[in-house]
Amino acid sequence: MLLEVTAKAAQQIRYQAKQNRMEGMPLRIAAKRNPDGTLHYGMGYDDTGRDDDTTINTAGVDVVISPMSLDLLSDTVLDYVQLDDGKFEFIFLNPNDPNYKPPENSQDND
Repeated sequence: MLLEVTAKAAQQIRYQAKQNRMEGMPLRIAAKRNPDGTLHYGMGYDDTGRDDDTTINTAGVDVVISPMSLDLLSDTVLDYVQLDDGKFEFIFLNPNDPNYKPPENSQDND
């Protein structure tokens, strides 16, 4: 698996695309390694498309990834979760990141 978008994340991506009039545009996800080895992520709607990009469809969302980010994003899950302070945010569950901790048995009530 290259990258997986959860159902909750896909729902929020589609919602934000509609709010920002970006419907139909793929979501570009990028990752780069920081000097300390951790990963920095970026994402946004992108209709430029380059020939060497990899495009996948996961959970009904078209995702575009550049060759430089492919290895860093391998086996990553993009989720949309409620944090302890009640705010919702996208999180990357990425075994390639040294700070990655596998999720504990979450109480997922879809």
